[in-house]
Amino acid sequence: MQAYIYCADIYCEDCGEKIREDIDREGLAPADPDDETSYDSDEYPKGPYPDGGGEADCPQHCGSGENCINAIELSDGHKIGAFLENPLTSDGVKYVQEAIQNGGEVAALWAEWYRDILDDDDTPNDCPLDPAD
Repeated sequence: MQAYIYCADIYCEDCGEKIREDIDREGLAPADPDDETSYDSDEYPKGPYPDGGGEADCPQHCGSGENCINAIELSDGHKIGAFLENPLTSDGVKYVQEAIQNGGEVAALWAEWYRDILDDDDTPNDCPLDPAD
């Protein structure tokens, strides 16, 4: 998934584009948004960048959180920002493995999304991999 960087956070493509539109409407956009060297990411979203903004030490979700255009609604009605599909560092893999061991619905989602890089032994039998479970 493509991602934007803005104000020290990462946003899904739809939210990043919405932030840009809002800033454009206020007349505060940089003269040339394509020249990312001409402005700071605190002023205007930079991107979009592939792979959810790149490799990280944990799964990345849209910085808009529950207000994300593409928010994920959990079974308890709580919403989290869209998963940005970022690759994980080795520390990130350990982080996800520990989260899965601790359980929870978000950890179950991560187990599903990162299934291809996790060993079968890393997912406990009582951790549902299907969010519908």
